[in-house]
Amino acid sequence: MISMRVYSEVFGCSSNVADYEIALGLLKQVNFDIIDNEKNSDLNIIFTCMVKTPTEQRMIHRIKELTKSNKPLVVAGCMPKTEKELIEEINPKASMIGPDSLEKIVDVVNTTVQGKKAIFLEDQRKPKVCLPRIRKNPVVDIIEVSNGCLSNCSYCQVKFARGRLFSYPAELIIKEARQALNNGCKELWITSQDNSCYGKDTGATLPDLLNEICKIEGKFFVRVGMMNPLHTKLILNDLIQVYKNEKIFKFLHLPVQSGSNRILNLMKRGYNIKDFLEIVKKFKKEIPEITIATDVIVGFPGETEEDFEKTLELIKKVEPNVVNISKFGARPKTEASKMKQIDKKIVNERSVRLHKLVKRISLENNRKWIGWQGEVLVDEKIEDGFVGRNFAYKPIIIKTKENIFGKFFDFKVKNATKNCLQ
Repeated sequence: MISMRVYSEVFGCSSNVADYEIALGLLKQVNFDIIDNEKNSDLNIIFTCMVKTPTEQRMIHRIKELTKSNKPLVVAGCMPKTEKELIEEINPKASMIGPDSLEKIVDVVNTTVQGKKAIFLEDQRKPKVCLPRIRKNPVVDIIEVSNGCLSNCSYCQVKFARGRLFSYPAELIIKEARQALNNGCKELWITSQDNSCYGKDTGATLPDLLNEICKIEGKFFVRVGMMNPLHTKLILNDLIQVYKNEKIFKFLHLPVQSGSNRILNLMKRGYNIKDFLEIVKKFKKEIPEITIATDVIVGFPGETEEDFEKTLELIKKVEPNVVNISKFGARPKTEASKMKQIDKKIVNERSVRLHKLVKRISLENNRKWIGWQGEVLVDEKIEDGFVGRNFAYKPIIIKTKENIFGKFFDFKVKNATKNCLQ
């Protein structure tokens, strides 16, 4: 008997990628044939993201494209929870599965290939660890440590899809980490909607969890994902101490979103600029070479020229290594969508100014690494070589034909661009 061929693609955050990997693992376990070409598939699955308006447009386009094939389609990820009616408008036959119903993926696929429609969007709070998976990158294990968050940001639609905080038990997370390392992974990504609030519903803490992970024997790196300053400030001293462990990448992703306290208040972020600066200052004092990554939303409703200038000044002051810039786009059903929107020309012009500043700072920061020599974990394949990461999670392009993927090597940095070291 020929097994059913399933093609799947994924967009968005690392939690969504983890869901995608687990779904494919569960399907393979019951003998579905996982393929990488939609043309040869019997059924298609798309793991959707809804975090930004351009991303939503891309999701709509992809669902339309996959619908044209007339093959059974399963729409997974955040979109079924936030835009169910829109999906049904595009493809009335499409099955849907939400982030909390992941373990139902085999049932959904079996129902869908029979020409029936399956919808699983309930909130089943179950830990999504220690499950079968097919990794996009065999060197990296993405460990989701919790689902949902405790924030109530006025612009965010993700909370409608992922819900309130549900932290997974530390012992299961440690078990997942051990299994991944035994399977050849060298890099663990600790991920969730907001890592800093891990355990606030159970009495656990992120620093304690990271300490336990670092106790696992073997040579590997841990990348700690995004943390909201609101909760980070409450665990700051313990967090800095565990970051000093050689297994933790010196990489801090701390989204500020705006340099104006007035805008942060409208965003309902729950912290002020002083909080953000204090976290960065303490980390830099204790770990001078730490890579600081942040996020900025340009053109939030009500943002004046003065507010935007404050954002520029903050970026000049902090000199972050990475800045993820988003032009504000109102997401359906959020508070911010009901506010008076800023003219798109103004938003575009501000975005260009911020991009120019960030490019200059990024290049200056990266040039400081020229001449550095040390150990690098090679964790990504590219067309003409590989990408490695050093202790500060700096991306280093390595041009070689030798297969060094998944290995630790000593390299010397010879050059730098705004995006990477070489």
